[in-house]
Amino acid sequence: MRKTRTILLLLLLLGIAQTASAQKAAITSNLLYWGAAGSPNLGLEMALSKRITLQLGGGVNLWNFENGKRFKHWLVQPELRFWTCDSFNGHFLGLHAHGAQFNVGGWDIPLGRLKAFKEARYQGYLYGGGLSYGYQWVLSPRWNFELSLGAGFARIHYEKYPCVFCGSKLAEGDHTYWGVTKAVISLIYLIK
Repeated sequence: MRKTRTILLLLLLLGIAQTASAQKAAITSNLLYWGAAGSPNLGLEMALSKRITLQLGGGVNLWNFENGKRFKHWLVQPELRFWTCDSFNGHFLGLHAHGAQFNVGGWDIPLGRLKAFKEARYQGYLYGGGLSYGYQWVLSPRWNFELSLGAGFARIHYEKYPCVFCGSKLAEGDHTYWGVTKAVISLIYLIK
């Protein structure tokens, strides 16, 4: 049932994009996501009208790190954007959703709940959404630069293991996170 709803939603969005009056599109990549998580990511943003765009983006990290560290995950984060003037230029407000699956452990991150990743491994999935604000600067006819920040929630379902590669499950649970859900420093290539 879930797959059917997802497919119907994607077909509806593609239908809207096909009938949109503005024919602009862009390929985006979040440089902050590359740097902070070492994760390749890509997005496609399509103009649905003069002041509304839809961005379909995501990232993945499937490799192992040194010293038994693990940060395997995939993330999908679509966003509907409302521009104050014209699409792909200036201020925008966004409504985003996100879904991810993760397997993380062995990292010494001394920030709040993230320090738990040092001594244990967590795997599971999350979903949620939020609101964002951003600004896009025109660099040239084909290139833009964007800064954006979003806040919202993520519902996290996890299993906890004693170490990165071994052990029996210690616990499982759910957690609702409220806070920053999106941070973007993007380079954008415009397709006209």
